[in-house]
Amino acid sequence: MSHLFEDKSNRQPSLLIIDDEPISIKNLSHLFTKEGYQVTARSSGSGGFKALEDKTFDVVITDLKMDKVDGMGILKQAQTIDPDLPVIMLTGHGSYESVVQAMKMGAYHYLTKPYQLDDMRELVKNALELVTLKRENKRLKTQLNEDNIGPKIITQDPVTLRLLDTMKQIAPSDCSIIITGESGTGKELAARFIHANSQRKSQPFIGINCGALQEELLANELFGHEKGAYTGANNSHQGLIEAANGGTLFLDEIAEMSLNMQVKLLRILQENEVQRLGGTKTYKTNVRFLAATNRDLELELSEGRFRQDLFYRLNIIQIHLPPLSERKNDIPILAYHFLKKHTQNINKDVIDFTPDVLDILNQYGFPGNIRELENLIERAIVLSTDNKITLNQLPPGLTENAVSVMRFNKNKLPTLDEQEIKYIKWVLDKCGGNRTKAADILGIDRVSLWRKIKKYELN
Repeated sequence: MSHLFEDKSNRQPSLLIIDDEPISIKNLSHLFTKEGYQVTARSSGSGGFKALEDKTFDVVITDLKMDKVDGMGILKQAQTIDPDLPVIMLTGHGSYESVVQAMKMGAYHYLTKPYQLDDMRELVKNALELVTLKRENKRLKTQLNEDNIGPKIITQDPVTLRLLDTMKQIAPSDCSIIITGESGTGKELAARFIHANSQRKSQPFIGINCGALQEELLANELFGHEKGAYTGANNSHQGLIEAANGGTLFLDEIAEMSLNMQVKLLRILQENEVQRLGGTKTYKTNVRFLAATNRDLELELSEGRFRQDLFYRLNIIQIHLPPLSERKNDIPILAYHFLKKHTQNINKDVIDFTPDVLDILNQYGFPGNIRELENLIERAIVLSTDNKITLNQLPPGLTENAVSVMRFNKNKLPTLDEQEIKYIKWVLDKCGGNRTKAADILGIDRVSLWRKIKKYELN
C-alpha cells in the first residue's frame, strides 16, 4: 500500500528570464535572486530557447519582441516541453494585438513596460503557486492510479503516517485496540487496515455498529440464539462472535453499548467463549476485538457510562485518528481519490478540479471529516456538466462560508484569538502577503495589522 507521501525538499524555485535589454535582465535577476529564486538569464530568444531544452524551470519571463526567436517562439517551446509551465510576457506600448494572441496561445500573463517590480514579484509568486499545484495534482493522480491493493489509508500527513507505522507494528499481535476519533475520520478503515496487516488477514473481518441496534437485537447479533430461545426463533443462529472465529470482530461505537451488554462482552473477553441466547452450551472463541468510538472515553468512565474493567480489557493500545482539519495537506489527494472512485461508479468523464475548487476545499473546516469530503465530491460529480469540477458544483454554503466555519477543538469552540488568527492568515494568503491590501480588506490600518502579525507570530 502506498502512503502517497513525497519528501518535499526546500529547493529553490527556478526562473528563466529572457530579454534583449541588459538593464531589464539586471533588475529582474537582482530582484528574484534576493527573493530566493534560482535565476537563469538569457539576452536573446535563441539563448532562451536553448536554456529551455537544457534545464527544467518553474516560471519563464520573456520579452515579446526579440530578433530571430521572439516571445511567441519561446511560448510555443515552453508549452511543448511542459504544458503547465507559466510564461509571463513583457511587452511595449502598442503591442495589444500581440498580447491578445499570446494570451490565446496560453501565456500566463503579461506586463507592459515600464512596470513596477512589486507587480512582477506578485505575478511570479502567483504563477509559481499555480504550477506547483498543477504538478502536485498530476503526481497525486498518477500515484492514485497505481495504488490498487489493500485497504487504502491515503495520506501524506506526517502524524497520520506515523500512525500507519504504529498500526503496522501492532497489527501482527493479537492485542485488543480502541480506535478513537471524530465521526467520519475513517475508524473502520483503520480497523480493516490493522486486520489486513495481521496474521488473521486470511480469516473473516466482521464489523457491527453497536449504536445502531437496541440491546436485545445487538445481543442476538453478537451472541446468536438457540432454537426456541424466543418467539419466532425457529432455528439456531450463529452470532457474529462465532462467525468471526479465527478473525477480527470490529465493534464500532462501543460507547453506545449498554452497561448490561458491556458485562456480557467482558465475560467473553475474559473466558474466550460465548453462550448463545436461550442455550446452555458454550462455544470456544478465537477472536481479536477492535473497538471504536467518537466519544470521550475518559468522560464516559468518570460518569459511569462505560465500565472500567471492559475499558482496560479493550484498551491495550489506543489509536487516535486526527480530524481532517488537522490533515489539510491530505485534502487534495483525498479529493482526487474520491473523484476517481465515484467517476467510475457513476460512469462520468470528470478528470479534474479547477484550482479555485481546491482552494475552497482547503479553507473549509470539514466538521464531517473525510466522509463529508467524499459525499461532497460525489455530489459534485453528479452535478457536473464538464470534465472538471467547478465552484458551481459545490454547495452554496460552502463557497460563501468556507472561512467562517467554526470547528470544535477537543470538544471546545475556538477562541476569538484563534478565529482572528485564522482569518488574518487567510486574507494575507489571498493578498499574496501584501500587508497594505490585507489591512484594507480587514478594515484596519497597516500598523495595526503589523502589531497583530507580531502578536500572533504570523511570519
